[in-house]
Parts: sequence; C-alpha cells; structure tokens
Amino acid sequence: MKILSIPPDFDGWRTEARQALIAGWSPAQLDFQDTTVPHPLALLLAPDESPDGRPFSRPHVPKAFLDAAQTASVHRDSQRWNLLYRLLYRLQTDRNLLSVEVDSDVAALHRLSAQVARDLHKMHAFVRFRKVDEPDPADPAQTAEHYIAWYRPDHRILHLAAPFFAERFAPMRWTILTPDESVTHDPATHQLTFGPGLPREAAPREDELESLWRSYYGSIFNPARLNPWAMRSDMPVRYWQNLPEMALLPHLIQTAEARVASMVTRQAEKPTAAPFVPAEHKLPVLSAALPSCKGCDLFLHATQVVPGAGSGHARLMLVGEQPGDKEDLEGAPFVGPAGHLLHKALEELRIKSADVYLTNAVKHFKYVKRGSFRLHQNPRTSEINACRPWLLAEIDAVKPRVILCLGASASKSLLGGTFALMRERGQIKSTPYAERVLATIHPSAVLRARDQQGREQLYNFLRDDLALAYSTATGPEKSR
Repeated sequence: MKILSIPPDFDGWRTEARQALIAGWSPAQLDFQDTTVPHPLALLLAPDESPDGRPFSRPHVPKAFLDAAQTASVHRDSQRWNLLYRLLYRLQTDRNLLSVEVDSDVAALHRLSAQVARDLHKMHAFVRFRKVDEPDPADPAQTAEHYIAWYRPDHRILHLAAPFFAERFAPMRWTILTPDESVTHDPATHQLTFGPGLPREAAPREDELESLWRSYYGSIFNPARLNPWAMRSDMPVRYWQNLPEMALLPHLIQTAEARVASMVTRQAEKPTAAPFVPAEHKLPVLSAALPSCKGCDLFLHATQVVPGAGSGHARLMLVGEQPGDKEDLEGAPFVGPAGHLLHKALEELRIKSADVYLTNAVKHFKYVKRGSFRLHQNPRTSEINACRPWLLAEIDAVKPRVILCLGASASKSLLGGTFALMRERGQIKSTPYAERVLATIHPSAVLRARDQQGREQLYNFLRDDLALAYSTATGPEKSR
C-alpha cells in the first residue's frame, strides 16, 4: 500500500488526491495518513507495482462534495482523508452518489460534517475574551486594548471559526489561542494572522470586566427556570472552564429553591382586588360589592368607586382607562368631556344604548392636585393588574360578543403590556378573556389634539373603530 503523509490541511490533501486520480490509484492502494497522528510502520508499495484503478485525466469535483469535504477535513478522525478519497474516486463515475444517504461513505461524510458544525456552533457561543493593555502596534508609546481568549475545540476548526469573530468584533484587536493553532485579528487591516498553538497558561487568567459580568449574570439568573439537566445538555461541562459565570453556578443552584420561594411570596403580596370580588358574577352583586374594594391604594384618595353602566345583555362592551374628575364626583362612567365626545360618536353611528355596556379598567380616579384642580394621572401597571379581577367579573357577567378598549391602559389590561395601540388599533384579536377584542384611541386623545385637523383625524379613528366593533357585535354569529 502506498502511504501518503498529509498535514491537517485540506488543500494539501486535495493536491495529492488530484494527482492520484490522474495516475489511476484506486482507494484500496492508498493510505492517506494524518501527520499529526502517530501511525505504526506499514509496508510500502513494491517498486514494480503500478496503479490498478481507472485513471481520470480530468477529475471533476461537485461543489456539494467540496463544501462538505472542507468541513469534514478539520475533523480529528484519522481516517477522514481516506474517506474523502474513496468518495472522490467514486464520484468520477457516479455523480449522484451524494444523494444516496444510505451509502456508508456518504453517511460517514455527513456525520463528520455535522460533528464539526456542532463544534463550530459551540465555539461561537463559548469563547470568552479577556482584556490586556499592551503597547499600541501603531504607536508603541501608547497603550492599546488587546482581547485574548483560550479555547479547546473538539476539532481543528479555528480557520472556520475565525471569520465569524472577525465580523462580530471588527473594531477590536483580538487573539484566540487553541492547543493546535492561534489567530490574531488586526482591526487596522482587518487581516487574520494564524500562528502555532499555545497552552492555556499563555492566556490571561482574568480581567476587571469579569467581576462585573458575574454580577450582571447573578442579577439576571432566574431560579424558577433552573434546569441543570438542560444546562448540561446545551452546554456540556467541558466548556464550563471557559465561562467566568460558572464560578457562581454552584451557589446559584444551592440557593435557587429559597429564591423561588421568596419570589412567590413577593408575588402573593402584590396588590389585587381578587379577595373583594364576589363569587357570583352578576352586575347588581358586583356593583354592591365594589365600594368595599381596597385592592390597591387608589381607594384612599378617590371620592368614590365608579362601577360600569349599561345593559347586562349588551353585545358590545366599551372599556376605558379609569374615571375622570367628573366621573369620580358623580359615580358614573363617561359623564365628563371625553364621555360626551364618546356619546356623540355613538349617536352618529346610531348605536343603541341597550347594545352597549360602559366601564373602566381601573375603578378609582387617580390624580395629582395642582391648586384646586385634580389632574388625571395614568394608573401604574400594578394598579391595572390589581383591578383586573373586577373587569373580568364584569366580562363574565355581561358576556359581550365584542370588547372595544379605549386607550392604551385599557388595551394593555386585556391585550398585554406589549400591545402597541396606534400600530394595532382596529385589529380584532382573540384573548383568554374574550373571543373578540379590539382597541382604539381614548376620546380624551381627541380633545387633546393640537389643532382642528388632528382632532378630525383622531375622531375619525375613534368613530371608524366604534363602527367596526358594533357591526361585529351585532352581525351574524360566525360558526366555529
């Protein structure tokens, strides 16, 4: 058997393989040996023996094979060069070979490529740089930052991995050291320079950023989502030595149960109206119980609670943000200037009062005093959440076919904190609380418009969304 010593270099193997194809050496006659792997002595080919395979004067290389072979070539499997030559030799007469996935050689190629790709993904994720101040190459009198990392990949993937770091950290001077080779990126020329491998001791042990990073990691660590099995699966233990945050992990795991218990306690202590909401969800029962609510601190300053108003069989429910000054004094929803504008739109659309139920996401008026005036203040998310049990009880009592939220606070109460009012207004959405919910601007936004043109545009938004909500509520029931 003819032995060919190949360094861990794809181009070197490719040159030798091409010459062997042209000469007609069959795969059984050749042994491509990796120079980085010790090999026992082997018999050389007898001087008078000649190639016994078919010569290919013009070898062809399919691109799919070339791509897969370049990836597989950095694998540490000592037989990879022989595998690649067998495939290359067979491809000269069977161009569809790579599509035969059950073929043992093709399957082996895919396996090596997949293992390299997985190793590459891990390196992209787990390399950690440490900052070193050293003389600036452009001006030795000045110091410059140099970021150095040491990493031990499973395979010889540094040449494949380096372009990723060059793109991500283009403005930085950095070096990655591995046991096999090293690479340095020059931000001035955007060139990568490869050198010999170095031991872990050649890399800096720690920098001042790592304590800051550990503090940040500890603050964002969620003990309720702790899953050591998944952590070991996604990030095998052998990679942990490269991650500074892993020094915290034993303590974080040990205290996770206590931290979860503390989180549950704090959550239970958040304000909520739930204990004050009666089990029977009927409007008269709810209205009678509402004045006793002390689910949040808003009851301390409001004149009175403001319940909803309208038919208990309404097909359309309108949900505002909270009572205003006028509503707080009279104890009824939508009786102030914004309410008058809303009723004007309802009359223009000939929406019957029997088809509408009016209420608010928050039942007490929140304000700040300025002299003798009480100025509206937006309720906090915690106050909206605290009052939600009342709103859900009203929804259960009325069972409207459609809910129209007026303004951002009401929208977030039913559609979530990420709901964007102006981008998503007028869109009918399904929620856990009601099958059809949509949102529009609050009538007060029309009153606050800067000029007549703005007022007309906002009023048209409000009226059009009201019309859509009403037509949906009163139209034929769609089959499910």
